[in-house]
Amino acid sequence: MSSDDHSVPSQHQSIEQLPGHAIRRLQQISVAVFLQETEAFGLTPVQFAALQCVADVPDVDQRTLARLAGLDTSTITGVVDRLESRGWLQRRFSPTDRRVRTLRITDAGEVLLKEAWPAVRKSQETLLKPLSAAEREEFLRMLGVLITQNNALSRAPSAAQGK
Repeated sequence: MSSDDHSVPSQHQSIEQLPGHAIRRLQQISVAVFLQETEAFGLTPVQFAALQCVADVPDVDQRTLARLAGLDTSTITGVVDRLESRGWLQRRFSPTDRRVRTLRITDAGEVLLKEAWPAVRKSQETLLKPLSAAEREEFLRMLGVLITQNNALSRAPSAAQGK
């Protein structure tokens, strides 16, 4: 190939054909749609996930919360700090180990989740709108397979996967 030839060698694919690129783009779109629909609540997808996990598992410790939400421990610390500063989560000392802090959703956090859920559902519906009901079901099934089978490869494997 000469230096003037700028064609892509045949062994290369366009980035649009790479599943990782498509997943990253879909994640960007998903976050944008979520933020647009939930703008009134000032809640990010990660904050929502953490808050819902704490609501589902009261008195969970931060390390376990990180595994449930599929986040690394350094990320979950900042998320919990923000949720606590907004009055949506409360840290408590564990009754069995004073070195461990457990998390509990506050009444204000419960109200927020209840009010935010319709907007969250709408964001998910908007994201999947181009697909038929059957395609949605198959898409979610295939996502589940990819996530479950590749969970251990993550920097922050989720404890919720494979259940």
